[in-house]
Amino acid sequence: MRTVDKLRTLVADALGELDLAAELGSLAEPMRYAVGGKLIRPVLCLATAEALGLEPEEALPAALAVELVHSFSLVHDDLPALDDDERRRGKPTVHAEFGERTAILVGDALLTEAFRLMAESDRPEPVRELSVATLRMIGGQHLDFEGGARREDVHRLKTGALFEAPVACALALAEVAQAERRPWLAFATEVGLLFQVVDDILDADGFVDERGPEGARALAEEHAARAHAFLEEVDVETSVLATIVDAVATRTV
Repeated sequence: MRTVDKLRTLVADALGELDLAAELGSLAEPMRYAVGGKLIRPVLCLATAEALGLEPEEALPAALAVELVHSFSLVHDDLPALDDDERRRGKPTVHAEFGERTAILVGDALLTEAFRLMAESDRPEPVRELSVATLRMIGGQHLDFEGGARREDVHRLKTGALFEAPVACALALAEVAQAERRPWLAFATEVGLLFQVVDDILDADGFVDERGPEGARALAEEHAARAHAFLEEVDVETSVLATIVDAVATRTV
């Protein structure tokens, strides 16, 4: 089994070598600028695939596609019409660096590139899984702006969908029977919610506003415990996935 660091390096190298469509021209530079960060989602895809008996490289197109969808969502979320953020990952957001018009096109191109990658396979199910997750994520963003919904319901869509997608894609690639997928997908949901709660703890908002710092930390511990419990239900080696849970729970940035 490869370590989280080795899987992350595999993803980072593949992203750096990604052959973007020639038609994009100078848009390729801001697209590459938009991609990067923790790479938790694609690593989750590769680690799940390896746990299920695949070589990580077999799941690499799906892992990269998930990361491109995630990057698209951040570029568009940062726009003035949505969250209007000027900083992302310690540097100017895409619209702050390259302009709003370019940022819109970058998001569009990242999303399209994701599905171009997926379309190179003759397997329709992973494409369907990522499509459904992307629609759920967009629906969660809209629900968030509408207001009135429970915070956890919003984040099951807005954040959880793109944590479930990499696991669901790996399950599809490994041809895991539908009846055996429940603990895997429940695990992914818990990791997504854990990520969001920890994000709120680091930003001192969201669940911290709702429950206070101690309540938010207790909630994070509950999601981490449930994620580990679901891993224990599957009869494969999941130590790398358990390491990912612990890294998400204890991250400081």
